[in-house]
Amino acid sequence: MEWTDDAIVLSLRAHGESSGILEALTRGHGRHLGLVRGGSSSKGRAVLQPGNRIRLVWRARLSEHLGIFTVELARARAADIFEQRAALSGLNALSAVAAAVLPEREPHEAAYEGADALLDAIAHHDFADWAPLFVHWEIGLLNELGFGLDLARCAATGAGDDLIYVSPRTGRAVSRGAGEPYRDRLLSLPAFLLGRQAGDPRAADLHAGLRLTAHFLDQWLLMPHDKTMPEARQRLTDLAARAATESG
Repeated sequence: MEWTDDAIVLSLRAHGESSGILEALTRGHGRHLGLVRGGSSSKGRAVLQPGNRIRLVWRARLSEHLGIFTVELARARAADIFEQRAALSGLNALSAVAAAVLPEREPHEAAYEGADALLDAIAHHDFADWAPLFVHWEIGLLNELGFGLDLARCAATGAGDDLIYVSPRTGRAVSRGAGEPYRDRLLSLPAFLLGRQAGDPRAADLHAGLRLTAHFLDQWLLMPHDKTMPEARQRLTDLAARAATESG
């Protein structure tokens, strides 16, 4: 069996003297693992840095086998990302979330396309520019996996304006008036997710957005499978919290 696909490197772990087990997010074959001969060599590691886009060929005798990857570099992003602390946190969080929530070998092309665009933004822009894209990417993951948020109308009144909360149980938006008595139990809904914010999102809104998606990834996709939120993803939320504190 054989197929060829575009992919993003998520991780590489050594296998034997010079080979490696590559975990990649592919465009048409989902999150996929395979053996790369020479993957742990200095030349192989240069290509298989997390965040790089690659072109790979997978071969195996049977579909259920691990298989062997042949890899060609398509877009090198790792060097640009590794130079920036915030960008590295974003890359690590993206890789960890994709590995934790996406089922192996289940195609999710939208998740791949979103991750590819997000990594370009992480490599070339500041945290304040790419953090909103990260939140939107995670909302897209929830949608892809059947757990979409409903942020268009208030769950209590049906109104479409003054939405500032989200129910942590249902993932539905709640208006200011309806949610006020329960504000301590609701999640904040940042305005940038509604497309109604003039200018760039505030640091506090970025923190709220990352907390929002982390909550539902945890409650709906991780906990039911006895998984916990990856530490790399928690560090990204912590980074946003510090930025919000420093901005006042």
